[in-house]
Amino acid sequence: MRDGMRVVFMGTPEFAACLLTEIVSRGHEVVAVYTQPPRPAGRGMAEKKSAVHLLAERLGLPVRTPKSLKSAEAQAEFTALEADVAVVAAYGLLLPQPILDAPRYGCLNLHGSLLPRWRGAAPIQRAIMAGDAESGVMVMKMEAGLDTGPVALTAKIPIGAEMTAGELHDRLAELGAPLMAQALDLLATGELRYTPQCEEGACYAQKIEKGEARIDWRRPAQELHNLVRGLSPFPGAFFEADLGHGMERVKVLHTRVEERAGKPGAALDDEGLIACGAGALRLLRVQRAGKGEMDFGEFARGRRLAKGVTLA
Repeated sequence: MRDGMRVVFMGTPEFAACLLTEIVSRGHEVVAVYTQPPRPAGRGMAEKKSAVHLLAERLGLPVRTPKSLKSAEAQAEFTALEADVAVVAAYGLLLPQPILDAPRYGCLNLHGSLLPRWRGAAPIQRAIMAGDAESGVMVMKMEAGLDTGPVALTAKIPIGAEMTAGELHDRLAELGAPLMAQALDLLATGELRYTPQCEEGACYAQKIEKGEARIDWRRPAQELHNLVRGLSPFPGAFFEADLGHGMERVKVLHTRVEERAGKPGAALDDEGLIACGAGALRLLRVQRAGKGEMDFGEFARGRRLAKGVTLA
């Protein structure tokens, strides 16, 4: 392989930070890191830098945080970097055609699904919420369409029946970093090959809306189990109830499906078994507002969630 590629890196969350570490360790020259601007977060709403931003600073890499790449000025600044390739992973901004065209070899995206299934913003969560049996990561050449470009490399992983979105995220990050590094090696030697996506089975992973996270006990237990797994640890599926200390919101982070029947929302025992539209859901790990996650037994002390209580 020739000397390392001139890379513009574009990413924001921890999923992308793992990839940035891998690219730097392989000797590629990261000429700039693009990431989302700092956002207010936490109780004090202080501005918080993204995981990629913090890592880039530790590595001594130049960081850019434009709110948009649509302006002629932003596009000229990007083009002036004279990159061989842009590597994109969960960046969060659309790339206009002049950005896609600027690097010598175009823009490569690391996407956390088995395309064309789950194109879009939340592929990891949506795969689990839908009860998919497997997922994976793909290196794809970006084009104007949303995650429609040709695919170069793929790594697959089964989704276990109890696996959460957080756990799948971590496994895909582990798989994806060396996969993209391999793609850059092949690109540098002219050996990277692309296969067009088929449209059969294409679907879109829409951004998670707040209302989706509320648990509706009228739904089947298996669907709710998948909802809990798909939203764990963040943003977390939740229910609201007065359990003896006023109304409170309770996140549900780990559950188990059991074959019991009852009125949806009714507690069937004193240990967190709640009847659903079909079957029942055992609450294993929960989190109160402002507290850390805990086993159901710890949460239930002093709270009225015993047999006979019905949750709305």
